[in-house]
This record gives sequence, structure tokens and C-alpha cells, in this order.
Amino acid sequence: MTTMTDASVREFKMPDVGEGLTEAEILKWYVQVGDTVTDGQVVCEVETAKAAVELPIPYDGVVRELRFPEGTTVDVGTAIIAVAVAGAAPAGEQAEVPAQAAPAAAPEPVEEAKPEGRQPVLVGYGVSTAAAKRRPRKSAQPAAAQAPAPQAPAAQAAAPQAPAAPQPELNGHAAPAGALGQERPLAKPPVRKLAKDLGVDLSTVVPSGPDGVITREDVHAAVSAAVAAPAPVTAEAPAAAPAPAAAQDGARETRVPVKGVRKATAAAMVGSAFTAPHVTEFVTVDVTRTMKLVEELRQDKEMQGLRVNPLLLIAKALLVAIKRNPDVNASWDEAAQEIVVKHYVNLGIAAATPRGLIVPNVKDAHDKTLPQLARALGELVSTAREGRTSPAAMQGGTVTITNVGVFGVDTGTPILNPGESAILAVGAIKLQPWVHKGKVKPRQVTTLALSFDHRLVDGELGSKVLADVAAILEQPKRLITWA
Repeated sequence: MTTMTDASVREFKMPDVGEGLTEAEILKWYVQVGDTVTDGQVVCEVETAKAAVELPIPYDGVVRELRFPEGTTVDVGTAIIAVAVAGAAPAGEQAEVPAQAAPAAAPEPVEEAKPEGRQPVLVGYGVSTAAAKRRPRKSAQPAAAQAPAPQAPAAQAAAPQAPAAPQPELNGHAAPAGALGQERPLAKPPVRKLAKDLGVDLSTVVPSGPDGVITREDVHAAVSAAVAAPAPVTAEAPAAAPAPAAAQDGARETRVPVKGVRKATAAAMVGSAFTAPHVTEFVTVDVTRTMKLVEELRQDKEMQGLRVNPLLLIAKALLVAIKRNPDVNASWDEAAQEIVVKHYVNLGIAAATPRGLIVPNVKDAHDKTLPQLARALGELVSTAREGRTSPAAMQGGTVTITNVGVFGVDTGTPILNPGESAILAVGAIKLQPWVHKGKVKPRQVTTLALSFDHRLVDGELGSKVLADVAAILEQPKRLITWA
């Protein structure tokens, strides 16, 4: 490797790791000043409003400076680490040589495209196939003046970005034309700040301004229509929540900054609660036979090594109920004033994590066998506990299950995950006196609560779905006769 005196200093900027998000918090640095790094090596972990993501460095070199400490929230496009690299910058890299390394000069010529081969890929970018132009060097100025401003200008992109792969839906709506192929959604700085303050992902906003520019009204409409974010209620399996900050010096109050997942959750729940007219219905059901079936399945060789618990059969029961009542699986298109009925079920499971509540979903859950569903749910919960849930895993959900019973809670009135039609809350399963075959006996009993969007689901349809789920859990053989 070339010595430090022969090396150029490159700045690695915070990339857009979450499809249009404007900021991310640095959770942990994996390198220190003086460490040698290689192309593709993970240098830090950051948290966005959607997930925690590890960032790889796109070149070889020696760490010269870490621009921000752990716990700092940094705007996309802001340099976070400086690395001394031997030779010229890789093609397509936006890092700049500091003024001290070279005097002010005329703009550099365009770099020739390199031969095809391995290209460093930044998280959330993809590979750009076009040859990139290097920007002109800045005039010589003190090092302090080169430090990035707290927020990058709206017109400044973090790095070249290839068009993203098309996605079928965002929040139950068709993606706006052209939005998926742009590096960043078009919006003026005040509008970006408004979206940032409200926790709105600009990539999900339908623009109404000229040439596809997002306006303040579009952002407010997105809040009303709800953004893709975690559901309000608890998870299938709780993760250890962070300990509350201890009071110091006799303080009577402690202020906790709201950011990342929790900030997005708050904005989404406000949008959902005040946009979708919620209705919640309840039913108490004897699930003794279901609990016996759970024990039998745990001994079945086809289910060995899989997570088998009551949630698995509750999820299967809900999928069967949706198959019998397909109109419940829908979303509301505010712009077109239409109900969009989904012919697939992406089943969300609300998961409590140390960073807040998230709702990853099992894609095409309706097509899965019981072992496949068990495997998918197990992977979903394990990934959520580790904080590795990807943004894609939390998009496109149609209905959700939240298991408040793991906390000993009997029932609740869950708020809809934005863009979805229904959410089923499952209460604690307890031995209770129950009339069974004309006699009072101790039976395993739970209470189910189904919240639904009354624009999409009327009382009759919602009642049928809830009653079907209860009937299956009471007589699980209906999983066969009704499937």
C-alpha cells in the first residue's frame, strides 16, 4: 500500500440506505483512526427510520478521521469518514481530495470508464453502468471550512445511483410514474425538512407539482394517508427493551429523544388513527383443542427444528378466514377513491425490538404450507430480534397479527398498520372456567380483537372474518375442511 504521504484522502458519505430517507443515526463504529480498511469491509452500523444497516467502505486505505461519534444523527450526503487511499479514486466515487492535497486548479477531465469487473456497491445504491464524471476540485480553503454542513443541500446527491428495481406497490398504492427510477424524489428544501420532521418517506409520496415535484400539500396528504411504518401494538415475542434512563442528581424528569423507528412509528400511528375509521370487534374463544394440536405438531417429524407455537395456528386460521372472505384483504386508494382488493396476503407480525415496534411481513403467506409458514415466521422473528430486518421486509403488508398475550394482556384495540385493512390482536391464553358439553370445566381460553378500516370492511364482513378465526381455533380440524 502506498504511504500516507502519497495517498489521497477520500470522504465516504452517508448513503440513502432506505429508499428516500433523509437521515440515519450512527449506532456503532467498527473501525478507528489508523485502522486499515479494504474494499467491502463494514465500517459502521447505522439506523434509519426503517431498519439497522451495516455500511461497507468502497475502497482500500487507512482511516484518517471519523467525522461523527456514535449516537449522532447524520443527513444523507454528509461525509462521515475520511480514508487515506493510494492512487486515484475509484470510478463513480464522489469523494473529494482536500484542498491541502492539491492546489486550486481547473476542473479535472472526465475519467474513462473502467473495464467491466467487480464494482464497489454502496448499500441502497446498486451498480451504476454509466461512466461517472468527477466533480471539479474546490478552491483551497482551511480544513475546517471543508467540513460538511449539518444538512446537505437538496440538490446534492450522496452518490451515483442506478435506477431501483421496480416495486409493485408502496403502501397499497401504485408507485408514482418515474419515482422509482430517480435518484431522489424531487422536492424543495423546505418540503424535505417538513417531510423529515413528520417522518414521511418522500419516495412514497405521490407528487402533484409541475414536473413531478413534491409539494407541502403532498406531504400532509401522505401523513393523512399514512406512511409505511410499524404498527402500534406488540409482538409475537418480546425483545429486551432498553432500560429507562436513570434520574441523576435528583432530577424529576428525563427527556428521551424520539428518532429512528420510534419517530416513524409515532408519525404513522397519528396518520393511521386520524385517517382510517377504525372499528374493533372482540370474541372470547375456547382454544383447548388448538393448544393440544400445537403439542402434537411439536412431536411431528415434519415440524422438527421449526418454531411451533399458538401464533403459527392463529396465523393459519387468519389466512383461511381471509380465503373464505377475500374482500377483507384490501387497501384504500385515496387518490382514485377506489378499494383495491389484494389477491395475495403479505402477513405482518408486529415485533417488539429494542429500537421500537416494527412490522415485517411474510410475503405470499397464503401460498405457504404449515411447515413453510412456521419457517418463515421463525426467520422473521429472529431477524427482528437481532435488528436486521430490511426495509423491503416491512413494505407491502396487507393484514397484521399482534400478540399482546405474551405480556399477559387479555386484549386490546390495535391501530391499523398504515395502508392495511385489518389487524388481529391475540390476548393471553389462560385456564378459565368454561361451559363445555353442559358442564363447567377449566379450559384454555383467549380473547381475539379485530380492528378494521370501515371504509373497506363493513360490520358484516369484519364479523365474519373474526368469527371464522374463532371457529377454526375452537375446532382446528376446520383448517382441513375449510382450506
